[in-house]
Amino acid sequence: MSLAHSLDGVRVLDLSRLLPGPFLTMVLADLGADVVKVEEPRAGDYMRDFPPRGEGMSGRYLTVNRNKRSVKMDLKDDQERERFLQMATRADVVVESFRPGVMERLGVGYEALRGRNAGIILCSISGYGQTGPYRDRAGHDINYLALAGVLAMSGAAPDGPPGMAGVQIADMAGGAMWGALGILAALIQRDRTGTGTHLDISMTEGALALLASEFGILDAEPEVPTRGTGLLNGGAARYGVYRTSDGKYLSVGALEPQFLSRLAAAAKLELPRGPETGAADAGVPGEDEFRRQLTRVIASKTRAEWVRVLAEYDCCCEPVLELDEVTEHPLHRQRELFFEIGDSGLPGSLQVRTPLGMPAARRPAPALGQHNDEVFREYGVRAIRMSSDQSGR
Repeated sequence: MSLAHSLDGVRVLDLSRLLPGPFLTMVLADLGADVVKVEEPRAGDYMRDFPPRGEGMSGRYLTVNRNKRSVKMDLKDDQERERFLQMATRADVVVESFRPGVMERLGVGYEALRGRNAGIILCSISGYGQTGPYRDRAGHDINYLALAGVLAMSGAAPDGPPGMAGVQIADMAGGAMWGALGILAALIQRDRTGTGTHLDISMTEGALALLASEFGILDAEPEVPTRGTGLLNGGAARYGVYRTSDGKYLSVGALEPQFLSRLAAAAKLELPRGPETGAADAGVPGEDEFRRQLTRVIASKTRAEWVRVLAEYDCCCEPVLELDEVTEHPLHRQRELFFEIGDSGLPGSLQVRTPLGMPAARRPAPALGQHNDEVFREYGVRAIRMSSDQSGR
């Protein structure tokens, strides 16, 4: 059953910028919510200008702001602040990603919003939370991952540096996805109680929550879990990345004994014997030698050759695809993960659906202030004539 129109009728006012908030509201828009980006008149969302650009806007901006509308409003202006508060009376959700306290200083904080609409849901995404000693501290994804303990778990060895995350984990998983989940739960709660809520989404806490299973073994291990030592982060030969003869890479995830046995058969290697499991494990005798042998054998064939050989063994091994290879992989093509909006080949035209399915619509990201007239009319608020400086002309 498609979820594409499950949020039809839900109105979202999006004050957020850059990545976490816009990705969150993109998910809501994909599900049918009417998302209106409320942007500062002079420049709008900073992401608009990030290179590379397509159709005058950043490719990154175009891919996370599909199916939204944009209005220009200066919340520092008394009249426009009042207009926003009037719009909030008809909205269901407000999303913002300012530093804590900014919404209150602008006069549009949760108490002001709730005073106009008891059912309003305000989702505030910040680096360290709306309270606490770091509430006013600046940060980026790498800083949130560092304080959450996530960064320390990535890397080749405990005596080496932590490895950089390849994507913005705290922004996307720690902020956007927890924010979307919170909003959906708050909408259900509001249906039961009639009242809204203020969601305090800390990207640091959202990233830290991803370590739940690691904290579960913290007291069970003789050493503190860290990078390059655990079963799932480099400590075991059977779970890692290996270079092939053509300079590409193969992922090996043969954790269970049956998969490990098949891998050994495919690679024609003899398994070391663990004291309890009877198979290779992190830290057991022979593990280092098995890793060396596996490294040598995998380096003897190209990645394509290994894909063909291993296809017969079903042993949890897959090629490491570069970004330009992902779009052509038969799995993703058959499951229709990608679609296009606008002119093909331009930055931002290639779009990725979420696991929830194809979006309810396929409209391109909006130009700054593109929908002023229609949005203000639908929300029943009077259009305020801006000065040439406010309008950005």
